[in-house]
Amino acid sequence: MTQLILGLVLFLAAHSVRIYGEDWRTRLRARLGENGFKGLYSVLSLVGLVLIVRGYGEARLDPVALWTPMLWTRHLASLLVLVAFILNFAAYVPGNQIKAKLHHPMVLGVKVWAFAHLIANHTLADLVLFGSFLVWAVLDYRAARQRDSRAGTVYAPGRLSMTLVTVAVGVAGWAVFAFWAHAWLFGVRPLA
Repeated sequence: MTQLILGLVLFLAAHSVRIYGEDWRTRLRARLGENGFKGLYSVLSLVGLVLIVRGYGEARLDPVALWTPMLWTRHLASLLVLVAFILNFAAYVPGNQIKAKLHHPMVLGVKVWAFAHLIANHTLADLVLFGSFLVWAVLDYRAARQRDSRAGTVYAPGRLSMTLVTVAVGVAGWAVFAFWAHAWLFGVRPLA
């Protein structure tokens, strides 16, 4: 569990600088340069991610059950993860109405993904991992919306055609992950 917690601290701290230290981030970027800053950010994120994967994998070998999940939660989680996939793709498909309306769909996607995994899983490691990401996403979304408000950010209206592309790509990505990649990567078939 120590590796999991350390990994979460590194990964989420690197991804939280805009929540708690926007001015510090700006000064650090100026001092290190754009490439230096991105390099440091990438290294911290990668080390954190490796520790998260290793720590969560070790914790799954000796799980501490906190409750008994009900079967229906797996089905609800699959549906919520479908929504999360669409939200995540909305961050990258230009000109879609989802991003125009929600402004930060990837962070919302992380919220939905984390919540879905919290309701479908039941161990201490699940609570630590997915709970941490859920708390981070709530705080990050709030900070992003506040930055937008202070800056007077206006998002261009999206087009229906690009929204349909976003949904189609999100559904396709979810299907690949739900029916194949999740089991290959994590040994768990969410729809089995």
